[in-house]
Amino acid sequence: MADDYLIFRPDDVDLSRSPLRGSVHEPTHVLGAFNPGFARLPNGNLLLMVRVAEALSEPVQGDCARAIRWTPDGYVLDRHPLHGIHMDDPRQFALKDRNPRLLGLTSLSWLLPVEVSRDAYEIVKIHYDKAIAPSASFLEYGVEDARISLVGGSWWMTVCGVSAERHCTAMYHSVNGLDYKLLGVVLDHQNKDMILFEGKVGGKYMALTRPLGEVYFAYPEDSPWLGGPSINFAQSPDGLHWKPLDQPGIRARKGTSSTQRIGGGSQPVLTPEGWMLIYHGVEKKDAVGIYRSFWALLDKDDPSQILRLEDEAPLLEANPALTADIAHQMYLPTPVVFTTGIADAGDHYILAGGEADLACRITHLPKERFR
Repeated sequence: MADDYLIFRPDDVDLSRSPLRGSVHEPTHVLGAFNPGFARLPNGNLLLMVRVAEALSEPVQGDCARAIRWTPDGYVLDRHPLHGIHMDDPRQFALKDRNPRLLGLTSLSWLLPVEVSRDAYEIVKIHYDKAIAPSASFLEYGVEDARISLVGGSWWMTVCGVSAERHCTAMYHSVNGLDYKLLGVVLDHQNKDMILFEGKVGGKYMALTRPLGEVYFAYPEDSPWLGGPSINFAQSPDGLHWKPLDQPGIRARKGTSSTQRIGGGSQPVLTPEGWMLIYHGVEKKDAVGIYRSFWALLDKDDPSQILRLEDEAPLLEANPALTADIAHQMYLPTPVVFTTGIADAGDHYILAGGEADLACRITHLPKERFR
C-alpha cells in the first residue's frame, strides 16, 4: 500500500450536513478540508479533526465582497465594498489604507471529526453529529487548525479562534477523544500554533506557542539566527493558565529556506532520545510562501534545551502528484504542506497534515528517519 496519500478531500464533505445550513441559504463550496488535529482514540482507531473551510460560491455580489460571520442568532453575511479592499490572497482580503492591517476571510472554518482505521488507510466514520462550529464571539469568523494531545488520560485540543475581537488560541477538552467541550481562550491575540506536549514535564503541562507581531528586532550580523516569528515554550499547572518560558525556543537560522517564519506542527511526543516534534518553515514567495516540514528533538527533562534542529533538508515537501486529480480545486499560488499531528504505529510514525490547504495528507515514516 502507498505510504503517502490523501485520505480526505473537499468532495468528501457533505455540505447538506454543514453547521452553516441552518442560516446560510446561498450556495457554498468547500475551499479546503485540511490541517487536521490527529489523535489515537480509545478503540485504537485514529481521529482526524478536519478543518473545513466553507466559502460562498459567489463571494462577490455586485460591488461588494461578502464574509460569513457567526452570531448567537445564526450566521450572517457582511458586505465590504470592493473599492475599499485588496484581494491578492485567495484566503482573505485586506481593507485599504488601514494601519494596522484589517482582514476579512473568504471562508468560515468549522471542524469535522473523521474517524479512520488504526493504520490510517481507511475512513471508518464521519461524525457530523460531533462537528465543532463557532459558538462564542471570539470564534465569530471561524474555528481553525485543531491540534490534539493526549495528556493524563484526556484529550486537549487547541484551535485558532478568528474574530474582530482577537486572533487567539482557544482550548477544548475531551474525556473520550470525540466529544469536546470549549474551555475558553487560553492565549491572547496572535499567539497561535499552540500545541501541548503529549505528557507532562516536571509535573506541569508544556506547550509550543508561536506569537506573531508587526515588529521584530534584528540579531547581530554575526548571529546564526534570522529573527522574526519563532516557536516558543510555555508551561501550565492546569492546562488553562500559561506562563512563557524565559528561554528562547526554536528559531529560524540564517542560510536555511525558512526565510519568512516558522511555527509548530505536530504535538511533541516522547521518544528514548527526547521530545520529538515536527514544525513548519516558510520560504518567502508571492503572497503565501512555500511551506515545508522539518523536525527537532528537545531534552526530555528540560525541553528548552534543543538537542537537534533538522532545518536544512525538509522532512516533507508538497507533492503535486497527490493533488493531480483535484488540481482544478487548487487555489494557492505556491506549494504548501503543513504537518499537524503524529501517531505511533510501532516501527513507524503516521503523520497527518494539510496538503495545499486543500486536503488531508497521511504519510508513514520509519522511526529510523528520526535517529
